[in-house]
Amino acid sequence: MKSYIAITLLLILSALVSSSAKAQQQKRSAGITYFCTDWGRDVSWDDFCKRIADAGFDGVETWVPADSATLQEMMDAFRHYNLAYIFLCRGSGPDFNTYLTAYKHQLERAVALSPVLINSHTGKDHFSVAQNEALINAADSISRAHQISIMHETHRGRFSFAAHVTRRYLERLPNLQLTLDISHWCAVHESMLDDQPEAVSLALQRTGHIHARIGHPEGPQVNDPRAPEWEEKVQRHLDWWDTIVATHRDQHKPLTITMEFGPPDYLPTLPYTRQPVADQWEINKYMFNLLKNRYSN
Repeated sequence: MKSYIAITLLLILSALVSSSAKAQQQKRSAGITYFCTDWGRDVSWDDFCKRIADAGFDGVETWVPADSATLQEMMDAFRHYNLAYIFLCRGSGPDFNTYLTAYKHQLERAVALSPVLINSHTGKDHFSVAQNEALINAADSISRAHQISIMHETHRGRFSFAAHVTRRYLERLPNLQLTLDISHWCAVHESMLDDQPEAVSLALQRTGHIHARIGHPEGPQVNDPRAPEWEEKVQRHLDWWDTIVATHRDQHKPLTITMEFGPPDYLPTLPYTRQPVADQWEINKYMFNLLKNRYSN
């Protein structure tokens, strides 16, 4: 009986995935598609996806749920509200071999659901170059086998934690494509990267997906990008993103952008009450409208 139920669920999911994959390809061919993180989501998948669709987003970026019931609920909501989806993946484990096995398993599980692309949190900052390259190559093999792009996010704690380090990987691995979350590099280097133009330029050229969050020399997320004190930092990020958008348009390539301002405690809070100093949802909507209006032509 359990086997019958499992097979039935698999067949239902396969049908949903096939339908969703076609819709996603149609959306992505239009140019720039805009996604919102589900980081901090505290409502049902149906309620969340209705909010996302009503705001005008094209889709959601999230992790693949571990349990089948939640996965079914999520996929149903994506289909009902005609939302595209990007999945995040990473490895885990106390040593490299365990991490590699878990990483490949998570990637295979994600590609089976036909996302627009996969955003990978790849490797560790303390893994060797050879170990991190083995992970990148494993992702590349899975990407080619399933014809689904796997982008590697610039992120603290990963192989891509710093601009100068990522530059070396990009120079060694011509197929390596990035999810650019440059806010992390602002924090790591405690600067707006003025002294690393070559590394930044190469990263911009090799970016296929953007995480639209504003960083600064003291952290990966300003408290509110609408505040006038952050105008210079916002403009610097816009300049970087403008370059990526121009490159993709020149090459007639689709581009995806995810609004990824995070919830407390990533979003600063007041002491004692832990009241957030701004509204995460309103900020992500603001960033979406800012970028959509900027790149509408």
